[in-house]
Amino acid sequence: MEQTSSREVYANPWMTVREDGVRRDDGSDGIYGVIDKPDYALVIPLDGDRVHLVEQFRYPLGMRRWEFPQGTAPNRADVEAGELAARELREETGLRAATMHELGPLDVAPGMSSQRGRVFLATGLTEGAHEREHEEQDMRTAWFSRTDFEKMIHAGEVTDAQSIAAYALLLLHERRTG
Repeated sequence: MEQTSSREVYANPWMTVREDGVRRDDGSDGIYGVIDKPDYALVIPLDGDRVHLVEQFRYPLGMRRWEFPQGTAPNRADVEAGELAARELREETGLRAATMHELGPLDVAPGMSSQRGRVFLATGLTEGAHEREHEEQDMRTAWFSRTDFEKMIHAGEVTDAQSIAAYALLLLHERRTG
């Protein structure tokens, strides 16, 4: 598929939306809407058999959701993935990690967004004060056993696709290094 044109139709400090003209392989023309967001980091804080989750109100869904700490740099800045992961962990939970191991990449919604993520396993954790952004002021955090976390996924209490996919990367990592 070849891009023939592009125009930005919306922008704010977190994302842009563009509409691209495209030419398909068969020669026909079409359009593609793309949401451009900066890459994000997701962190799985692991302490023995426990994972640390954050819960916050997700406005587009109209409900509170449990998930792993994750996010992007402010104002669509480009920040190295490991640095971003450490910042998100500290910001959202107050935790600091002695070790951050990259587990792999995730694509959020490749049919409509250019955003990609990197998943990190954080271990050797120490507690500290969180440094939440204004939009995160309603955030709560808690430790859960892995068994309880898996039950929460099964019961539909954890539905964040990135968190569930990140957990699958952790399981594959453990199977490989096990």
